[in-house]
Amino acid sequence: MEAFREHPSRSTCAPVTVIIVNWNSGRLLQQCLEALSKQSVTPSSILVVDNASTDGSIDNLRESENVTVKRADINLGFAAGNNWAIEACSTEFIALLNPDAFPAPGWLEELLHTAERSPEAAAFASRMIQHDEPELLDGAGDAYHVTGLFWRIGHGRKPSPATLHPRPVFSACAGAALYRRQAVRKAGGFDEDFFCYGEDVDLGFRLRLSGHTVLYVPKAIAYHVGGGSSGGTQSDFATYYGQRNLPWVFLKNMPSTLMWALLPAHILVNGLLILRAMSRGQGRIVLRAKWNAASQLREVWKKRRAIQAQRRVGPRALWPFLHKGWPR
Repeated sequence: MEAFREHPSRSTCAPVTVIIVNWNSGRLLQQCLEALSKQSVTPSSILVVDNASTDGSIDNLRESENVTVKRADINLGFAAGNNWAIEACSTEFIALLNPDAFPAPGWLEELLHTAERSPEAAAFASRMIQHDEPELLDGAGDAYHVTGLFWRIGHGRKPSPATLHPRPVFSACAGAALYRRQAVRKAGGFDEDFFCYGEDVDLGFRLRLSGHTVLYVPKAIAYHVGGGSSGGTQSDFATYYGQRNLPWVFLKNMPSTLMWALLPAHILVNGLLILRAMSRGQGRIVLRAKWNAASQLREVWKKRRAIQAQRRVGPRALWPFLHKGWPR
């Protein structure tokens, strides 16, 4: 794989690199880049990581003063593709954007403005709106339930007063989010074993355990198609990775006092997810996902030991940020 080469930053550029990991996104990628070209602030650079696409989605893209396109030899996945880019750039901030997410002109400026005023925060979530039904939210940050379930807040619903005001959230959806680069690196970056789905919640969990906060920025708007290259949130692909990775997030990150107390509920929820998948005709897929998750428990436990040894936040500080009501 080729090494990244960042274009020289101009004095008028914001100290942020926008990273787009592309895999067979078709024309959506070009639309995403067009939206970025209309931003009220200019990023230092835009790095497009192509994960060995076969649909020609990057064939006609032209590199410009601040856009670099680099191809991977294989499909690295969302997690590894972003890690590769993060390690190659040197800006204070990184903004992650899915190729099927189209930011409004003030998106990047709003995120950076909030970051400048909030030094304690390491991640900043956008207000994501469904592209085809703009009266509905795609997500207003991520919620994490005491049972280990997680979801995008407000997904598929009309905006509520809570989703129109800035506030702390558990984690940021990496489909359109801003991060402090050094905080991400110190937290270990994305877990590449996840490949995709849930890796942003896992990173957000580790950032919280490191003592950082995560803020939702409702004025930072991005329109999201959703499932642009994976076939949608209910596809076999999304179902497998989402269900495999769900217990990994819980087992790696939940502090011991909470983990052992909540483990029976976590096991119960995973059982109910298998039954629901069977009712949708995806029973074999989810059973394979859970089996593969269990087969990696030794490696997951090694990661857990490292995370828990380094964490700066205990159960008492974490508890208020866990969702305790009826899960979505």
